[in-house]
Amino acid sequence: MNSSPADPAPEATPGPHPGATREPAPEATREVAPAPPPLRPRHRVMAWAAGLLMVVPALITACRALDTDAVTPVPQLLAFLPWLTVPAGLALLLAAVARRRVLTFVAVLVLGATAWSTVPYMPQTVISYGLPLARVKVIASNVEFGQGTGSLIELMRRERPQLVFVSECDRACRGALTKTFATELPHYASVEGEGSVGSILLSSYPLRDWRMIPSTMGMPGATAEIAGVPVRLQLTHPMPPVPGQVSLWKRELGRVKAAVAAQPTGPMLVAGDFNASQDHAAFRGILAAGGLQDAARRADESRAPTWPAEGPLPPFVQIDHVLVRDFSVREVRFPDLPGSDHRAVVADLDLRGPR
Repeated sequence: MNSSPADPAPEATPGPHPGATREPAPEATREVAPAPPPLRPRHRVMAWAAGLLMVVPALITACRALDTDAVTPVPQLLAFLPWLTVPAGLALLLAAVARRRVLTFVAVLVLGATAWSTVPYMPQTVISYGLPLARVKVIASNVEFGQGTGSLIELMRRERPQLVFVSECDRACRGALTKTFATELPHYASVEGEGSVGSILLSSYPLRDWRMIPSTMGMPGATAEIAGVPVRLQLTHPMPPVPGQVSLWKRELGRVKAAVAAQPTGPMLVAGDFNASQDHAAFRGILAAGGLQDAARRADESRAPTWPAEGPLPPFVQIDHVLVRDFSVREVRFPDLPGSDHRAVVADLDLRGPR
């Protein structure tokens, strides 16, 4: 019987000797430390939100620093400048939570710049030359189409002012004021008109040299004789900087600036609804052109809001001002005026004599 050769036995594979130590792994097979995990989707959303929240505060703060009102929406948003610290602060919080170091650093810069821009004017130190010649109480008020006339009359009876600047005083308002105060404030310069067009400047001092600044709404001016000294008075009420008429707003404030610059010396009072705050370059231009000081700043009240005094929002911006030259400021107050969307400005001043 034929038989096939037997299958060869498998060769033995050498294995590690019991007790032998393991050779170190080759360099190519060593484990590498894992890369940091990518940004979580939630953190990515926070980072984007932080970036978006910084856009408006950064833009408006830059315009404030560059002394420009630019174009819409910058003039409108400048009125909210103190409140822009809220989105800037929220942006910093979100950037920190998202763990983005560069973004957090930028957010710190934006918040710091915004907060610095919104610090109220410090009380302005002005050396008063000359002896006080007369104490003068001034009221500036926007009565909103005449609707706040009754409240203004009550305020005037209480305060007994020598000068009153009234914006949006229609014919009925004009008649009520001139009749009620025919004895106390017999002199006046006015622009007659309905709605927001009418304005009146009432005075216990004789008035002369009546002039009106060309504008959409009435801006009368005159010269008063106070303690024998001529004092130039000017009521201011330019159009508001709503979208579509920012150029008109700038042009009318520019006319006020020109009128102030045309009389560079001597006592002056410029008061009314400026439709501009201390954060608007056009308003600061008026101050610089005439060497004027904001009475509210002199009284450490430069951030006291005057508008809007009615509606769902509380007052958040000061757009009603009394500007002075050659006057010292004793006190400035902002009483409510029911019926109007503006608070009034009451300024107690002293006219100073020649230097």
